[in-house]
Amino acid sequence: MKIKTYIQESIDELLNKVTWPTWSELQGSSIVVLVASLLIAIVVFAMDSIFSETMKLLYKTLF
Repeated sequence: MKIKTYIQESIDELLNKVTWPTWSELQGSSIVVLVASLLIAIVVFAMDSIFSETMKLLYKTLF
């Protein structure tokens, strides 16, 4: 009985109480996520490249 009540209340909340974003809000949020993801990927790539070159130089110098 508790499961049935839970499901009914969940459906009611999703249909009547949740504020869904508009299409333009969804597009704007998606663009923000895309730009942030690209920036983070570029930063990680730069850090990896710098570390890799530093390690190559270190190994070349020591060995």
